Amino acid sequence: MTSGLVLYGYWRSSAAYRVRIALNLKGLGYQNRPVHLVKDGGEQHASAYAAMNPQQLIPSLRDGDRTLTQSLAIIEYLEELHPEPPLLPVDARGRAQVRAMAQLVACDIHPLGNLRVLQYLESELGADEAQRGAWSRHWIATGFAALEAMLADNAATGGFCHGDTPGMADACLIPQVYNARRWKLPLDDYPTIRRIDAACSELQAFRMAAPEAQPDAPAVQG
Repeated sequence: MTSGLVLYGYWRSSAAYRVRIALNLKGLGYQNRPVHLVKDGGEQHASAYAAMNPQQLIPSLRDGDRTLTQSLAIIEYLEELHPEPPLLPVDARGRAQVRAMAQLVACDIHPLGNLRVLQYLESELGADEAQRGAWSRHWIATGFAALEAMLADNAATGGFCHGDTPGMADACLIPQVYNARRWKLPLDDYPTIRRIDAACSELQAFRMAAPEAQPDAPAVQG
């Protein structure tokens, strides 16, 4: 399906990553507009982008003359505008459970390891790379322990976070698993998360959304 959607993101941003997954699961085409988060002090701080997104964060999604911000709000917007295939269950309890898992990742784990937080730890508090890595692993592990318990103790957990089709919770989880591996967090204690990650890795929607598959990803040096 083609559309007039334009996604402003960065190849390694987990927030943009989860929106790419949602777009792909919906079968929605989009233009990819990279915003480099480090180059020249961060292109997200440029006046043109700041005028579009006052938070100076990514992602932003342009739909015609409208700009949407905040990844979960964008995913919910796509769900309401393009309800098939659904990313949320049909029942209220199931929708609440999926939103809780998505928010656990997007609101509790991810912000503590976001680039601007890590930059502040380095520039203002003098944290070196090892300390920033320990910080990131701690908060991912704390969140994953809770999420693993939620998944393992939930009859609704199937091949994916909720049932046997991927949805919003999976779109949030997989980028965070990517971050966990990037920060070298062992995943042995999270068998359900690992199983779901493996299932998602078999799907084209997730493979196409992966950081290394993005046009602004650095070329691998051979």
